[in-house]
Amino acid sequence: MQIRYRNKGLERLLIAVNILACAAVAASFVCLFGYEKPLLPENFLYVAQFVLLFIFIIEKALRFINAESRPDFTRANWFELPLFILLIIILVSAWVVAGRIKLSPVQNTAVCIYLVLQVVTKSCRTVVNMAAAGRNPTKTMALSFLVLIFVGSSLLTLPKAGADRNVPISFIDALFTATSATCVTGLTAKNPGSDFSLMGQLIILTLIQLGGLGIVIFGAVFALLLGQALTLRESGAMQDLLSTQTLSKIGNMIAFIFGFTILIETIGALSLFGTWNTDNIHDQWFYSVFHSISAFCNAGLSLFDNSFIQYNRSWQIYIVVCPLIILGGLGFSVLYDIANICTDKAKLLYKRFFQKQSFFADRSRRQFRLQSKIVLTVSAVLIILGAGGIFLFEHYSAGAGESHSIGILDSIFQSVTARTAGFNTVDIGQLSASSRFVLILLMFVGGSPGSTAGGIKTVTLAVIVMSVLAALRKRQEVEIFRRSVRLAIVGRAITVTMLFVLVLFTAIFALSITERANGFDLSQISFEASSALGTVGLSTGITPHLTTAGKLIIIAVMLIGRLGPMTLLASLAFNIKPARYNYPEEAIIVG
Repeated sequence: MQIRYRNKGLERLLIAVNILACAAVAASFVCLFGYEKPLLPENFLYVAQFVLLFIFIIEKALRFINAESRPDFTRANWFELPLFILLIIILVSAWVVAGRIKLSPVQNTAVCIYLVLQVVTKSCRTVVNMAAAGRNPTKTMALSFLVLIFVGSSLLTLPKAGADRNVPISFIDALFTATSATCVTGLTAKNPGSDFSLMGQLIILTLIQLGGLGIVIFGAVFALLLGQALTLRESGAMQDLLSTQTLSKIGNMIAFIFGFTILIETIGALSLFGTWNTDNIHDQWFYSVFHSISAFCNAGLSLFDNSFIQYNRSWQIYIVVCPLIILGGLGFSVLYDIANICTDKAKLLYKRFFQKQSFFADRSRRQFRLQSKIVLTVSAVLIILGAGGIFLFEHYSAGAGESHSIGILDSIFQSVTARTAGFNTVDIGQLSASSRFVLILLMFVGGSPGSTAGGIKTVTLAVIVMSVLAALRKRQEVEIFRRSVRLAIVGRAITVTMLFVLVLFTAIFALSITERANGFDLSQISFEASSALGTVGLSTGITPHLTTAGKLIIIAVMLIGRLGPMTLLASLAFNIKPARYNYPEEAIIVG
């Protein structure tokens, strides 16, 4: 809901005050919890937080007075008053129980929670407004990724974020880890399980969740949860970011994304419980939640030094992790389509069996969209061909004296995870060159549009393949499932693929220069660059040994791989100015 204010100057001043207050809140939390001992006296920091609390309260009061429509302002911020009343009740109750007016841990905790909610609310709402303010909302998405990476890197360099409090994580390693988590890649210069403390692991997990779904989407989800309806421009921005076709159902789509994500990640965490080699109940839960979120977001970050190699005999790794990865890589528009079709079928069965509807009654129901058909078909084909290729190459292409014990389950798992998840149940460095080449091809394709995965995407591959078949059949139009694909879509698919190839070759060439002293061969470098560009996270084991220049190259490639197709397609789709003339045609020879 867009709120208009009478005094524009006062509103600009309040915005500036909000920014400074949010920064001060973040600084106070860093000083309190980022070091072994607070940088400043605790009482001073808690008093400062109380002052910031009053600033936020005064800011809301002034905005209420300045609003042109106070009922609209009240509806848009309905949660503020109950939250404030609850805070007052906690503070007063604590004072009454203590019998003295002095700050207690309960009061400090209550104020901290209130400030966190205020900062999160303001940040999410600001991101959504910024996405709707310009003509190209993906620029805001890209900027939000950069800000998230910078903030995450800064937090990971705090002494309490590292496992060794005396030796904090270097900024380059923190930047690498934050980029890998935010871009849901999985390449690690430092192991999240052994090199980071619980605080650092929670920061990484937060970056994975925000980066996997996108902070702009989280902003919209948070706004809807608070009952704040999106404006028409905000709905249009969300439509562009989610690649949906119906503007009227954008709220349903966002709610579905949030609900489905929470549901699947919860089921995944419950299913993984009991898998890990530890008797500590808290570790069991944390490992389950961490790996469930990491799998669904296709991040591939693990708390174990060798990923899932030590658990390659556990059925949960194959039965639970693989579906999480596949669901995260299908794309939310496809999942939304599947959910609607399943709902329609359930309603039809209910009417037939419980309402005594005739068997020959109208059974018209929703059909799969072309996007869903392509995604499901190509995903299934890639998983099957990838698994078959790895299994055959590992059993029939081994050299003399070599033996491989990769079974069909490991082959399927690596085929699934190579499409941007990054977990592994076998040592990637010990695979044959032909199997690693299969993995490179899978990493290059990646997941599907609108998902947490990277790569050129399955639909792009399908369009290019069908374009080749159309040329061989001498057909003027590209046809998929008895539907014609517009020429503009074919051009975008070719453009995305060519740019990906260009970035990949450039990264390989640059790494071959920076890593010359390390003695890495071209196969290892190519695999590392492909994994970074596809936001996969698989590695032959060279990531921790990269030079600083090599790490910076991988950081850039990971960011391009996460944002490249999205920003490219947006730039192609916005502000198109068709030419008002055509040049004369002339035949040329190709091939």
